[in-house]
Amino acid sequence: MSVNTFNQSSRELHPGGSLSGEIQVPGDKSISHRALLFGSIAEGLTTIDGLLPSEDPLSTASCLRSMGVQISQIVSGQKIQINGVGLDGLKEPEEILNCGNSGTTMRLLMGLLVGKENRHFVLTGDKSLRSRPMERVGHPLKLMGAEIKGRSKGNLAPLSIYGRKLHGAVIGTPVASAQVKSAILLAALTASGKTTVIEPKHSRDHSERMLKAFGANLQVGGEMGRHITVSPGSILKGQSIVVPGDISSAAFWLIAGSFIPGSEITINNVGLNPTRTGILEVMKMMGAKFEVFNKRDVTGEPVGDIKVFYSHGLKAFTIDAEIIPRLVDEVPILSVAACFCDGKSQIKDASELRVKETDRLAVMARQLSSMGADIKETPDGLTIQGGNKLKGAKLDSETDHRIAMSLAIAALLAEGNSTLSRSNASNVSYPNFWEHFELLRN
Repeated sequence: MSVNTFNQSSRELHPGGSLSGEIQVPGDKSISHRALLFGSIAEGLTTIDGLLPSEDPLSTASCLRSMGVQISQIVSGQKIQINGVGLDGLKEPEEILNCGNSGTTMRLLMGLLVGKENRHFVLTGDKSLRSRPMERVGHPLKLMGAEIKGRSKGNLAPLSIYGRKLHGAVIGTPVASAQVKSAILLAALTASGKTTVIEPKHSRDHSERMLKAFGANLQVGGEMGRHITVSPGSILKGQSIVVPGDISSAAFWLIAGSFIPGSEITINNVGLNPTRTGILEVMKMMGAKFEVFNKRDVTGEPVGDIKVFYSHGLKAFTIDAEIIPRLVDEVPILSVAACFCDGKSQIKDASELRVKETDRLAVMARQLSSMGADIKETPDGLTIQGGNKLKGAKLDSETDHRIAMSLAIAALLAEGNSTLSRSNASNVSYPNFWEHFELLRN
């Protein structure tokens, strides 16, 4: 979505009432990206049920189509079909590959394309994406023999990739980043020799689970499963993938339901991958009331339903490097929660948030301060003193989807009306957020 479109989407928000009802949030964005990518380099047909039909996965699909992959039209509620071209079947595109606003698209494509020998690829994106750092992915790929060039010594898009024969390597990642890890694993599929990624913490593991399901020779070992080794030579085979609901999208309703009096919300078919459930751990720290039921396994991913209830007098919390990788996308909505907890909450070791679609630490501090929150930025986090009543204000998503939805919940809890500019940023990950917003309100 263009910035111009965001600018046109101002929305009036009125507090009051409770939230109740039953919803199913859209498919998991991380899994949707990976299903498209892995299905494209597999052999045979891949079908995807529940793919998130939002802007970021659409960017991934568009780039893959430009390289000769046949992907059926992506329509909400319909299964997607991909005719895979195999590990070496991607064609040199006639045009620049536009990743839109999607960092996941750009970073994972980097890993996918660096080993496509004697083919040239150029990756770009919108203004926001062109300002986001890519060397954190480019550096480890260069250790495998990749040729990547771009602005700011290869750190900023547009990026030029010339495919080369890669060699296996043992690579330690300085931060626990699923995007960095996944890019290396994709490059490793066609390298000569084994590649091992060593993570400092256990980041989300959708790539490992799905690559194994497609037939990759991938082993996970080491303390806490932080060593991931890919041995090349296996052929990936098309699969039937079912994408669970995105817990990062469910988080807005989990927090809203916990803090808005009289609320009771059921969210069905939520992904419960243990590398993603940090939000539930923090809710336990706060003393929130919720239950997880109907647990099951769907194509290698744990899934369940969650019911959340209003809770009075929730406690402040501290989150740091131990849990941040399991809730990195939930920090904006947790910063809203902290405003209404008893005591001082601290978010530490979250400098990763400064290189997302926006600098999410700075934006949340700026926007919540305008509502009267007692919130202070630190170099790697936020310190928030709960108990100050928030006031309605003129708010701005600053084009960030998670900021837009977090501020929507803050506005429900504030005293007085708010106006949210660029509210449709939510379309990036949750196209029907505002529909659910109205559906749940009483």
